Amino acid sequence: MKLNRNDLCWCGSQKKYKKCHLAFDEKLEQLKQQGKKIPTHKMIKTPEQIEGIKKAAVINSGLLDYIEANIKVGMTTEEIDVMAKEYTAKYGAVCADYQYMGYPKHICVSINDVVCHGIPNEQTILQEGDIVNVDATTMLNGYYADASRMFMIGNVSEERRRLVEETKKCLEIGIQAAQPWAHVGDIGYAIAKYAHSKGYSVVRELGGHGVGIDFHEDPFVAHVGSKGKGMVLVPGMIITIEPMINAGKAAVEIDPYNNWTIYTRDGSDSAQWEHTILITEDGNEILTY
Repeated sequence: MKLNRNDLCWCGSQKKYKKCHLAFDEKLEQLKQQGKKIPTHKMIKTPEQIEGIKKAAVINSGLLDYIEANIKVGMTTEEIDVMAKEYTAKYGAVCADYQYMGYPKHICVSINDVVCHGIPNEQTILQEGDIVNVDATTMLNGYYADASRMFMIGNVSEERRRLVEETKKCLEIGIQAAQPWAHVGDIGYAIAKYAHSKGYSVVRELGGHGVGIDFHEDPFVAHVGSKGKGMVLVPGMIITIEPMINAGKAAVEIDPYNNWTIYTRDGSDSAQWEHTILITEDGNEILTY
């Protein structure tokens, strides 16, 4: 529906359109006429939605802090899952992973050559020298926040430590590229350029995404890309950036038995860090610190 200048703005601010998003929408239309891919209004979060997502992010970050303080050699991945379930419930939220498209657990715990979607269980025990990714998504009052961290268990080899640290740097570089009026492709370009310079490969089949009102929203945020390509990033968009970096080749394969867990095809180690970020007028804000 086309708004008149004196109508209330579509964003829910209760301001007149001409004093709120009119100039913004005119800029989007100009970009569209130039052949750019622009976001829909649904992808641009309202102030109320942003506040709800931030509250979910506080719990999600607290959960990862809690796991960081307790994860140790000899712990089963099932124990980590129970920690996630109980911590999240304590704050009146739920683990969004649970039963999402049939996923059987509350978080993902991915060890060494597991790229992502490692399913917690009582048989998998954390060993000295493991590198572990814990990926958590929290839903509070209908709002979602998503993040993951790497944990190094005991004495980790220098090769694994370097992979974990450089993957975190890839995330930081991707976030730096996620500027207002830049493009999604700028993020992937920056990440891949850095990862390749360090001798690593970047998983292509999986990536970040819009988040906040649903678990997974558009746009898809690839961690490889070309400058100036892909959807335009605009203030109010909330996305995840979550590079999966392999020590060996980029090829991956899915577990044929559970149809969830993704491994590196060559058995090399993989690492991943993730944040939920808000695109702002002058940069971005990391919501999941």
